Amino acid sequence: MRLSPAPLRLSRSPALLALALPLAVALAFSDETLDKVPKSEGYCSRILRAQGTRREGYTEFSLRVESDPDFYKPGTSYRVTLSAATPSYFRGFTLIALKENREGDKEEDHAGTFQIIDEEETQFMSNCPVAVTESTPRRRTRIQVFWIAPPAGTGCVILKASIVQKRIIYFQDEGSLTKKLCEQDPTFDGVTDKPILDCCACGTAKYRLTFYGNWSEKMHPKDYPRRANHWSAIIGGSHSKNYVLWEYGGYASEGVKQVAELGSPVKMEEEIRQQSDEVLTVIKAKAQWPAWQPLNVRAAPSAEFSVDRTRHLMSFLTMMGPSPDWNVGLSAEDLCTKECGWVQKVVQDLIPWDAGTDSGVTYESPNKPTIPQEKIRPLTSLDHPQSPFYDPEGGSITQVARVVIERIARKGEQCNIVPDNVDDIVADLAPEEKDEDDTPETCIYSNWSPWSACSSSTCDKGKRMRQRMLKAQLDLSVPCPDTQDFQPCMGPGCSDEDGSTCTMSEWITWSPCSISCGTGMRSRERYVKQFPEDGSVCMLPTEETEKCTVNEECSPSSCLMTEWGEWDECSATCGMGMKKRHRMVKMSPADGSMCKSEPSQTEKCMMPECHTIPCLLSPWSEWSDCSVTCGKGMRTRQRMLKSLAELGDCNEELEQVEKCMLPECRCRMRPWTAWSECTKLCGGGIQERYMTVKKRFKSSQFTSCKDKKEIRACNVHPC
Repeated sequence: MRLSPAPLRLSRSPALLALALPLAVALAFSDETLDKVPKSEGYCSRILRAQGTRREGYTEFSLRVESDPDFYKPGTSYRVTLSAATPSYFRGFTLIALKENREGDKEEDHAGTFQIIDEEETQFMSNCPVAVTESTPRRRTRIQVFWIAPPAGTGCVILKASIVQKRIIYFQDEGSLTKKLCEQDPTFDGVTDKPILDCCACGTAKYRLTFYGNWSEKMHPKDYPRRANHWSAIIGGSHSKNYVLWEYGGYASEGVKQVAELGSPVKMEEEIRQQSDEVLTVIKAKAQWPAWQPLNVRAAPSAEFSVDRTRHLMSFLTMMGPSPDWNVGLSAEDLCTKECGWVQKVVQDLIPWDAGTDSGVTYESPNKPTIPQEKIRPLTSLDHPQSPFYDPEGGSITQVARVVIERIARKGEQCNIVPDNVDDIVADLAPEEKDEDDTPETCIYSNWSPWSACSSSTCDKGKRMRQRMLKAQLDLSVPCPDTQDFQPCMGPGCSDEDGSTCTMSEWITWSPCSISCGTGMRSRERYVKQFPEDGSVCMLPTEETEKCTVNEECSPSSCLMTEWGEWDECSATCGMGMKKRHRMVKMSPADGSMCKSEPSQTEKCMMPECHTIPCLLSPWSEWSDCSVTCGKGMRTRQRMLKSLAELGDCNEELEQVEKCMLPECRCRMRPWTAWSECTKLCGGGIQERYMTVKKRFKSSQFTSCKDKKEIRACNVHPC
């Protein structure tokens, strides 16, 4: 996601930079290495020429510019990520940007400016302030900074990184730690920087999207809407390059507008389903009310989707509510690699963007339609002084969410140029079940559900699952184990010791129905992954067919419907609930009559049984203000009993009290004296009382610490 340019801020003091530098340099480059460089050269050039133990042909470290552009737009901010693939890590790093064919000896050789995102992770090098390095040496797998592109006319720029792991320096002039960006032709302003390439991967891949909201009053305190803050339902899809859900520089469709302004995904889902040939999976996840809660109270929303060679992009969006038309999401994220494989994992921090349909500047601005409609653009910290993200110094907006997209399975024959180091086609997906229950006493669960059927109906290795519900976590400092448990399994009649069995791939997704109206046929295929060791013929089928019904009636008064979508989540979290699935009208009846086909179906669903527990408690409230305005006092916090204590009394405390300390009082006073006698018996008199100084502290001033007197009227009745 790109941001408007912001001024560079060196927020660390020179003293801190000077202290951090020797440690970072000592870690990154050996003394012997640096001694080989002539002392007369600038420090930046020594970074570029530092020699260490190099390793060629590795791919565990990568430098990525968000959206993988080939061109940069002058003055635009780009998020740059340096990462290590599991299980690798790095302790130190150096990141620098050079004009093409420059050595870095001179200040004018460097292009653009970096901007720090997390000061605990990154800092500028004091002897080479154009370079970014680690703040403290420790194990890490990922860092991010912003890079603000240079002015027009700069030409091509080379972003280079070095990685330090123990005493080994990974540095390369070509490959995964170097990125070349050339200046974008101004005639292409407003158009996506990088054309989407055709995908050469084989088979299909399945992914899980998990959305972690970080929009909270603690992280974004200015004008935070306490009562109605939420994320709308997530809506998106995996699609081809011929279909665009939303993009920077484009205009919001009616579906995007309704998500952005109303939080309603209905129109957006309708638009996606109308592109049935270009869309493989519709991505949906529930809304979140409130916008943020700890993960041990509410699980992060997630959804699964598939991609194939044609539909290898994914996009989604969700509204920040309340807001004028602000959203977060990803646009056309390519999950196909240049090596003809499928991306293993994408982790992306998100900042809000403006849909260009409403001109409000605060969370709860009244509706103010933008006429004419403007292009979609990222919000910046300089948009408007009343904006909750406003920063007069033009700093970056703190991320409001993070999305993790992780590959969970692949189907069909793969054709990676570079071998994939994760075998998620035939891998055993979970360890054996433990004999002993290691659940802490402070974690209260429902009973385990029965084991599900094996995911494989053949002799291919699969998994089965059981689940339980976390009903209460009585001690938040003690983590609770997972609520799902997995076991490896095989289809009926299969055995690891049976030498005559053959190993099959998983079934590939069902083909579309053979007809668009009435009852037809559809098929799916799989292939033999491993033939029997005893040389016998594999007798298991490689193709299945079944009947499919798209539209039951085909008369002129009937309407053409799409195929049914996936079932929604069960309405209940335990016990009996209901679930729905939907379909859309693809073509109205030819005779002009109303469509009689049902657009939705409902059926019962069963979740793990519900159990009443003695104490189901809400999270602790925030601490109250201190009971005093200076010196030592007390503060409290409370929580509520959310369930009836049907199985016994609840002995958990509902209120906690702790000491609090405020700045020292200037003086200590004696208590107020009693009121004096009234000066008159009638007609209005006065009474007085006094508070005298008991102890005056040295830090106090005499004028702020002195005796006090109060006066009040008395006997005001007439004589």
